[in-house]
Amino acid sequence: MDVDLIDLGRRDYRSVWDLQHSLHSAVVDGKGNDTWILVEHDPVITLGRQAKRNNVLLPEETLAARGIDVVAIERGGDVTYHGPGQLVVYPIRKLERFREVVPLVRSLEEAVIATCREFAIDAARWSEHAGVWVGRDQICAIGLAVQKMVSLHGIALNVSTALNYDSLINPCGLFDRGITSLSAQTGRIIGLDEAKAALLPQLERVFAIHFRPMPTPVVSSGPP
Repeated sequence: MDVDLIDLGRRDYRSVWDLQHSLHSAVVDGKGNDTWILVEHDPVITLGRQAKRNNVLLPEETLAARGIDVVAIERGGDVTYHGPGQLVVYPIRKLERFREVVPLVRSLEEAVIATCREFAIDAARWSEHAGVWVGRDQICAIGLAVQKMVSLHGIALNVSTALNYDSLINPCGLFDRGITSLSAQTGRIIGLDEAKAALLPQLERVFAIHFRPMPTPVVSSGPP
């Protein structure tokens, strides 16, 4: 099955959020294809539906002074950071029935675990929390929303991300777990292009799809 793939490079969060909603509406209305978005975000903290504000460790004024946006969104989960060196993937994907939501999460995890294996990293699921982990450290966060049987949001794989962002938030609301990245685990800097080259074939294999690269759309920045 062919699906569209849009690689946005590095973009601010709000404009890509708007793009997700536009593509989502097209798929819901039967006027658009399933579309997967690749992006590296400018620094942002997103608050899911279950987010607790005390998991953001600094005042929003302090974060804004550092150029870090804070956005409340409709995905599940708690607090997540996105920033440079992180590969974010958003599958805008039609589901036939709601019970496919958990398999979607498990399939995303499977693709990331297989990607980590290509870098000789032993990654695994944690039964209590969606995502992918190396020991007690999270290497990939997963947070989805499903509206009108079409998915939004997705995964954030730490590739060469600065790993001090746990001083900004309690990632996913977890106090007793750490964070890691492909680069930290391999002891060398891994670029996003190398990570994409490893991840995309695994997504194609797990989901039995073929990515069809699409022109990059014009995406305007959303309001601050």
